[in-house]
Amino acid sequence: MCGIIGYVGSKEATPILLEGLKKLEYRGYDSSGVGVCSAKDGKIAIRKAQGKIRHLEELIKSHAIPHSTVGISHTRWATHGAPSHRNSHPHCNVKQTIAVVHNGIIENYQEIKQELQKKGIKFSSETDTEVIAHLVSQYFHGDLIKAVQKAIGRVRGAFAIGVISSATPNLLVAARVGSPLIIGIGKGENFIASDVPAILDKTKRVIYLKDGEMAALTANDVKIWKFDGKPVTPKIDTITFTVGSAQKEGYPHFMLKEIHEQPNVLAQMMKVRTKGNNVILDGIGLSDNQLKSIKNIYIVACGTAYHAGMVGKYVIEKLSGIPVTVDAASEFRYREPILQKGTLIVSVSQSGETADTLAAVRDARARGAKAITICNAVGSSLVRESDGVLYTHAGPEIGVASTKAYTAQIGMFYLFALKLGELRKKLSDAERQKILKELKHIPTLFKTILKDKDHVAQIAKKKFRFGCFLFLGRNVNYPSALEGALKLKEISYIPAEGYAAGEMKHGPIALIDEYRAVVCIAPQSDVYEKMISNIQEIRARKGKITAIATQGDTNIKKHADYVIYIPKTNPLLTPLLVALPLQLIAYYIAVNLGCDVDQPRNLAKSVTVE
Repeated sequence: MCGIIGYVGSKEATPILLEGLKKLEYRGYDSSGVGVCSAKDGKIAIRKAQGKIRHLEELIKSHAIPHSTVGISHTRWATHGAPSHRNSHPHCNVKQTIAVVHNGIIENYQEIKQELQKKGIKFSSETDTEVIAHLVSQYFHGDLIKAVQKAIGRVRGAFAIGVISSATPNLLVAARVGSPLIIGIGKGENFIASDVPAILDKTKRVIYLKDGEMAALTANDVKIWKFDGKPVTPKIDTITFTVGSAQKEGYPHFMLKEIHEQPNVLAQMMKVRTKGNNVILDGIGLSDNQLKSIKNIYIVACGTAYHAGMVGKYVIEKLSGIPVTVDAASEFRYREPILQKGTLIVSVSQSGETADTLAAVRDARARGAKAITICNAVGSSLVRESDGVLYTHAGPEIGVASTKAYTAQIGMFYLFALKLGELRKKLSDAERQKILKELKHIPTLFKTILKDKDHVAQIAKKKFRFGCFLFLGRNVNYPSALEGALKLKEISYIPAEGYAAGEMKHGPIALIDEYRAVVCIAPQSDVYEKMISNIQEIRARKGKITAIATQGDTNIKKHADYVIYIPKTNPLLTPLLVALPLQLIAYYIAVNLGCDVDQPRNLAKSVTVE
């Protein structure tokens, strides 16, 4: 999704805004812009450019922007209107005295636009955002706060906005519904931003603006109200992660850095979430009796988080005996799921702002279901909408293609399943302790896999020219096949499909020839022999096979062109280990193709609109 940063203080605004935008580049964007209050002509000075932020910087160097201590800026990911200069933010009223930046979608913008056009207002863009600027202008009679309050009362949809006016050059107004927005509290300066990394080097004190709240910021004060005008006493949180954790630290890409962070993320989770042989689920919001009384579970998520949820289904059903349904959140909300007493909704999201997942949870809770979320973002919307939260605390994930958040989500599902199995007495103490011990050892095994990353890089160098990939897995590693295909598609743009290996004969086998690359996930397990049969079928049709197998399995070399080994562990835990080579395959293929690994085209880190 798009990025926002706004500033009010005593310093020159433009450099701060540009610096903040660079730290939001990972969110995905196709244009950028800056707007500041100009004392020179009583207008908002605007500079906008298509493409990367460096193009905006070059524009500002050649067309200087006036000195100002108040401003807003934006990176746009096109929704309404093609990527272009005129559709880039900020958007202004006709007189260019009011400017707006906006994340989200205004659902009734056409209706408002037609109304304003009948009044003679001319629009200069195809965006939904521009209606906000004109609405604020219509309601502005010297009080920007009241004008914004009236304007947002007219619009429907999801939005996070920042608004400035040249008539009130020391004021920044913000509001949100559905899209994330934070306020950074500084000394003699304050900020708004769509995500923490944008302001992390300026302040660690933040307010997470809630849905239905608006704020007025000056250099020395922040006031917050509900949309109806009722004052709010905000809670100020302190960010615990460092600037360094949001920077590359010598790695060529954030994605590779975050792949390498996975041992520490999972080790920290095990340290915090276990005590001896016991699993600690602080924050879950449900008592042991409530957990024991669960009759069925719906896991709702999108994208990579959906694949983590699929692994969760296998694990929860095996370890606890509770039936689990996994739904793409965008489908769950538009069907009629059977919710009953004892139904638990488990939502999964890295950002905690995914629009479809958020809507699914709201709908389920409105129908009486309990809901918990597995999430990485403290204070996010999804957290606030749930009865409890299991934070993964993976730290900021900058690469658009999720890596460490994925394995952290899976890790949390294992812990949750072990707890349910214990409470429901599906597992003996000896079984539970054995699995937990092996789970705690996974971070060490991660490091073993990463030491062999050059071998994966060599395989990727031989595979990157293939025009199509098929990923196959069985049982608990069927979701791994889906995730491996998704990773490759996301960052290399190579068509890739993940399939349950047993379904290969029901269609995908027609694709197999010497021009197709196939990745077969075949660690030692109860379905190993079945996977070998699938591999032989592919080999008979000249498919080019890379196998992911358990260390010591020399037999598989007879069937595959290349083998990537993972250390031996409990077969149930192999999705964690398999994830790393799949991520590395996608990463190195994309690098060989010269793709923008951290910011793949058309994708956004957090999808806050349908």
